Amino acid sequence: MAAADPVGRVLAWVLEHSHAASARQVPALIDEAARRLGLTGATLYLADLQQAQLKALSELAAERPEAREAEEADARAETLDIDASLAGLAYRAQRVQLSRDRSVAWVPMVDGIERVGVMRVAGTELGEEVLEVCRTLASLATLVVVSKAAHNDVLVIRIRTRPMTLQAELLWAFLPPRTIGTSQATSTAVLEPAYDIGGDAFDHSFSDGTLHLTLLDAMGHDLASGAASATGLAACRSTRRAGGTLPDIATTIERTLEQWIPDRLMTGILAHLDTHRGEFAWINCGHPPPLLIRDGHVVPGALERPAQLPFGLGFHKTSPPPLHRARLQPLDRVLLHSDGVTEARSATGALFGEDRLADTVIRSMASGSTAPEALRRLVLDLLTHQDQRLHDDATILLTEWHPTA
Repeated sequence: MAAADPVGRVLAWVLEHSHAASARQVPALIDEAARRLGLTGATLYLADLQQAQLKALSELAAERPEAREAEEADARAETLDIDASLAGLAYRAQRVQLSRDRSVAWVPMVDGIERVGVMRVAGTELGEEVLEVCRTLASLATLVVVSKAAHNDVLVIRIRTRPMTLQAELLWAFLPPRTIGTSQATSTAVLEPAYDIGGDAFDHSFSDGTLHLTLLDAMGHDLASGAASATGLAACRSTRRAGGTLPDIATTIERTLEQWIPDRLMTGILAHLDTHRGEFAWINCGHPPPLLIRDGHVVPGALERPAQLPFGLGFHKTSPPPLHRARLQPLDRVLLHSDGVTEARSATGALFGEDRLADTVIRSMASGSTAPEALRRLVLDLLTHQDQRLHDDATILLTEWHPTA
């Protein structure tokens, strides 16, 4: 490292060249930065949409068809299993992992607290000082990749393993990052079947000390279902960004469905978490009730309230459903889910069930897993339960209140 360029100068060089770099040039840009820092190279690996694989992001040397075919073959050869590799361990645990001889390090790539992938770096002196530099380079690489992915299909396609249905494409375009968080609260979500979702959707967003949460489940599994959920998310965001309350959001969703997508029922939970005081407020329209997890156990019936009718019947146009409130304790977790989770049936007809849902999350987090990793494992269990083929959308949203003071 003594002969390498100063770290600040190299990072500034990456930033300067990243503005005009195409997505295909980003891997070479980061690799060159690693070499300027005295390493022997760096390779970026991105997690696929279902978080089962880490896929190498390689540079396409030319635009010729044969070059593209060679790149695709290399990418297939450089696919790592998240559950069976050192790189996958770095992704799952969000901690740097070293080879036995300390010549290779796998560094997590994290956008805020959203897991994106890992960066493989190689060198001869991977001590703590060098690893700290690698973490910084991985953070910068993540920012560059995320900024390019918003408008470059190369990166979007790379993290997919098969084509996506039209309704799934519609919904993913509306969904936020799967994981968001501050020092006060964290929210993370998963949605399956990722390439064939039809009516489920989620949203979460922070605003002035409040965490907004939404989970919707439109009837059916077709394009109209996806459009209904997407419209519900748009109505929710438009109303809350204009200063509307949860009851306002409920009536707006009802009126919007009646006007533009009539005869389409949709269940949903709309919620706010005051991240300073821990007050959880929610409206439930025909959806499974939220689960409160406290001290490693589900508090029975803590967030159950009298059932309300779903959206789409016209009952909430002028008279919104009741708003419920509960006070959380520090480190409490609230679990929202669609009925596609608990009602998933095995080949023998056994339901996945609410108890198994909560128990899987609780055991994962008790073993030290982060909330995103706990939900990833839950999805693996759910897919195994239903022989790798879900018959209904399954969406889970887990929120934790962890105030700093």
